[in-house]
Amino acid sequence: MNYGLYLSASGVLTNMYRQDVFSNNLANVQTAGYKPDIPYVSQRPPEVLEDDLGGELSNQLLDRLGGGVLAGPQRMNFSPGTLQRTSNPLDVALSDKHSFFVVSSSDPHGGPMQTSLTRDGRFTMDEQGRLTTQAGDVVQGVGGGPIVIPPGGEVRITRDGRITRNGEELGQLRVAHVEDTQGLSKLGRNRFALPPGRDIEPNPTPHIQAGFIEGSGTDPISALMNIVSATKSATGNARMIQYHDLLMDRAVNTLGRVA
Repeated sequence: MNYGLYLSASGVLTNMYRQDVFSNNLANVQTAGYKPDIPYVSQRPPEVLEDDLGGELSNQLLDRLGGGVLAGPQRMNFSPGTLQRTSNPLDVALSDKHSFFVVSSSDPHGGPMQTSLTRDGRFTMDEQGRLTTQAGDVVQGVGGGPIVIPPGGEVRITRDGRITRNGEELGQLRVAHVEDTQGLSKLGRNRFALPPGRDIEPNPTPHIQAGFIEGSGTDPISALMNIVSATKSATGNARMIQYHDLLMDRAVNTLGRVA
């Protein structure tokens, strides 16, 4: 196999993966509470390590070239986004990066409600008066059930998540604490899932800011520059594939004729 062709192909695939991740981050620059992904790229081990040759001789030239690059598992940047004032009493933001709102989502296959986490505090009310997210997920109270807000009156949300209407307490937002945020997985609709078997750990002292939403964690300038960098790298590796193809064509048609 043409080793240089393989190295160039791995470079194209890896940088296309980087393009996809950075493009998705840029597309969510206006999504409240969005946590951008960080693509990780690792160097593939050389022949002597990957094939576990031990003390046997390997091709030293190929070892010096390296094994190319591989796309590793991506991580998420959970740094808190910038707080944006909305003055909407149902908009809330979490100032602690380890805190998450707990929501219930309907199962598309008709199963029981699914519990997940979100940082998106743009809340509203459905036809039944339940507090929900913009995506329609039901916001859970401390007991795990929905929070129902009767129509009319002045609604307020305190710093510890208590919801009142005209001074009457209606419930308290259920806020989870996740120490190892990298163990979470994205579900779509700005939601996260805990690892299998992990129970929700409550946050007894949440820091909630009413009338604010947390902005996206994506830096648009940085994301755009990363897209340009990944595109240039992918283009350069694709051009090298063309050169390797030309070399193989010359080797077959020219050297073969001489022989």
